[in-house]
Amino acid sequence: MSSKLDALEEQAQTCQACDLGATRTTLVWGSGNPNAQIMFIGEAPGRKEDEGGLPFIGAAGAHLDEFLSLAGFARDDIYIANVLKCRPPNNRDPQPHEIEACEHWLIDQIHQIAPRIIVTLGAFATRWTLGSDTAISAVQGKVFKHDSYFIVPCYHPAAIIYDRTKSDAFFQVARTIAKL
Repeated sequence: MSSKLDALEEQAQTCQACDLGATRTTLVWGSGNPNAQIMFIGEAPGRKEDEGGLPFIGAAGAHLDEFLSLAGFARDDIYIANVLKCRPPNNRDPQPHEIEACEHWLIDQIHQIAPRIIVTLGAFATRWTLGSDTAISAVQGKVFKHDSYFIVPCYHPAAIIYDRTKSDAFFQVARTIAKL
């Protein structure tokens, strides 16, 4: 990992900018290749991630691994982070003040990694990245050019656990990023 990312993570370990800092088990900074061409951004850590300190290690992570394999990538090829670095209680949705308190960490990660493609996983990551309240279903799989990178919104891997009808659209994004 780059020394700058390491230094940022070390700073984030003591973050108490919102109430989630007091309730987390572990800060879930991010993982993967700090020189990745592709960065995935999720919503927030879940219970497994809070316990393990890594993003997407629960059931949704298995679907993400399948997605990556289909696209021809491994976790070591990409970087994964979340909008929030701490788990909201009972996996509730992130609150606006929590996103605002945490977003500078994600902005720093994006600047340090400088990916060519950002894949947003789910509504919160997509809204934050696009700066829009557009529904994920309206932008799922579309490619947006932003500054020096592309943004590709995608359903959250957990969404296909609860709604198998989204599975084809979810995996189609893997084919899209493989082409990019």
